[in-house]
Amino acid sequence: MHLIRRNRILRQSPAIRAMVAETILRPADFIAPLFITEGTGVREEISSMQGYYRMSIDNTLHEVKELWSLGIKSVLLFIKCNDELKDNKGTEALNPNGLMQRSIRAIKSAYPDVVVMTDVALDPFSTFGHDGIVEGNEIVNDPTVEVLAQMSVSHAQAGADIVAPSDMMDGRILAIREALEANGHTKTGIMAYSAKYASCFYGPFRDALDSAPGFGDKKTYQMDYANRVEAIKETLMDIEEGADIVMVKPAMAYLDIIREVRNSVDVPVSAYHVSGEYAMIKAAAKMGWLDENKAIIESLTSIKRAGADLIATYFAKDAAKLMA
Repeated sequence: MHLIRRNRILRQSPAIRAMVAETILRPADFIAPLFITEGTGVREEISSMQGYYRMSIDNTLHEVKELWSLGIKSVLLFIKCNDELKDNKGTEALNPNGLMQRSIRAIKSAYPDVVVMTDVALDPFSTFGHDGIVEGNEIVNDPTVEVLAQMSVSHAQAGADIVAPSDMMDGRILAIREALEANGHTKTGIMAYSAKYASCFYGPFRDALDSAPGFGDKKTYQMDYANRVEAIKETLMDIEEGADIVMVKPAMAYLDIIREVRNSVDVPVSAYHVSGEYAMIKAAAKMGWLDENKAIIESLTSIKRAGADLIATYFAKDAAKLMA
């Protein structure tokens, strides 16, 4: 048998495979989500996210230092708001001495080169667990957007490099950009959750922040998972309104959307490898059904191969260690 082309030639050794690999995964590709809670010396494992923790600010600083040493340059902050501070207006979200604002200042003071991204949404601060202000049984858009813009300015004043609105309210990117500009925060970026789907894969995250909706669901503002074209429309609108980075969330069940978005835009594309996707791999590995380390790298590589420039993932630290 005489063949002109033998494709297996370029697969025959690890060195050759590495030499011709089309997709290269790096620690700098990762955004590490961090859950921050009040107190000192706190490190609480999240029951539905084996191996992931809520931490007080002091322990968060230790975590950021380790992440940086592994080559992970950016963190995405989420805070667990105490119940007594929650209301229907997002009051605590605007507190200049709130947990989020204190966390930003602490990280930027200790590690000024770390890229600090912050979650902008009302669900951690809401008595209803929704991403916006509730009137009757409706999550109202325009009053929510006003608060989100103020919240973004508050984060920028504390030192955030990039604000990340995850709420999916209409028009919030433009409102945030105009508010940042009006307050002199011309260097603060916006990473828009542009194609965020109403997904069942967020469950463990809501356990982490005690932010599950108190009634109904989030389908009136998050996207229908049956839709593809809508994701492109939403993303292009966010770019027109001033987004610097756009995001698809979740990631693994939406690889086609990541590719569609990547093919349609000329800004960096991020993807969020969400808590349910993390928990599935952890659970299957615990049962001995798959090799956890191999599943981590294969999953993250698939997300980057689909077109993501940046990946927010709870496996960031594990993956960086494996790649080292």
